[in-house]
Amino acid sequence: MSTSLVRFEIGANPPNRLDKALSRDVPEEAALSRTRLARLIAEGAVHIDGVAVTDPKAKVSEGAVIEIGVPEASESHIGPEDIPLTVVFEDDDLIVVDKSAGMVVHPAPGTPSGTLVNALLAHCGDTLSGVGGAKRPGIVHRIDKETSGLLVVAKSDRAHHGLAEQFEKHTVERYYNAVVYGVPDAADPRLRGVRGVSFEQGNIMRITTQLARHKTDRQKQAVLFEGGRHAVTRCRTIESFGTPGVAALVECWLETGRTHQIRVHMSHAGHGLIGDPVYGGRRKLSEKALSPAGIEAARNFSRQALHARVLGFEHPVTAEAMRFESDLPPDMASLLTSLRG
Repeated sequence: MSTSLVRFEIGANPPNRLDKALSRDVPEEAALSRTRLARLIAEGAVHIDGVAVTDPKAKVSEGAVIEIGVPEASESHIGPEDIPLTVVFEDDDLIVVDKSAGMVVHPAPGTPSGTLVNALLAHCGDTLSGVGGAKRPGIVHRIDKETSGLLVVAKSDRAHHGLAEQFEKHTVERYYNAVVYGVPDAADPRLRGVRGVSFEQGNIMRITTQLARHKTDRQKQAVLFEGGRHAVTRCRTIESFGTPGVAALVECWLETGRTHQIRVHMSHAGHGLIGDPVYGGRRKLSEKALSPAGIEAARNFSRQALHARVLGFEHPVTAEAMRFESDLPPDMASLLTSLRG
């Protein structure tokens, strides 16, 4: 495997650890993230004044000459597949796609192929400069198989690191549309008795709990109030359906991003998603409240009615503010039409 050499000098007042000094002073065009640098140190690929150093805590002085042998990115073990993609934006560092419902994001034991990653490997080809030393797309967040909408994926190591940091700090803007049973409303006395549910100004429902894997069903997440991981979802009603309201189009946005967060939180509040086979259930809707077409559409909706509509972040390389919106897919648009009828 061929290796390229990155050579530079340590600047004034370096941090007291080698890994931090390299992260600060490595040339930007080298596109080496902190994680990648740490791995290269451990592999003996970093030399200080001609001497290999494998301790990330080693001291380094101003003016020291650093040489890093960076192996050429290896081919991914995941195979490319020619699967159609809806690309919203793409440059040398990242790609934003509008994922269709039914597509898994990353290969797993149950779905080794046909995933978004397989499609991206075919679409991006040689434009993948390498994430973590391999020519693969950098997945920094996911949406469920049966959820549609926007995802950003890194094409370079530096973009992967920068995007991951934004998701970790919860600075990424993410808004979802969902169709739920019932109508979330501060005037509903039932909601005042649901632990973790409160209302903010503007009739915005805030759900604050811990989330963890379900004790008996490992495919599900469960709401907890001790242990698990902190999770906050906000939700506002956009449109209600039926008289009285038996369903609603809502907008949800995430302060945190946990597995199944919107689905399990809305279910906890008593407003499970229409079509959700895991958390939503199949509620009987009143024939007096909705038209037959509306009841039929809700009963037969084949997936959770959830769409990642808005995605906003700072470009990890150019620092440009980026914001993308996606229209509701045809199946959810048709569901709303039926519910209105």
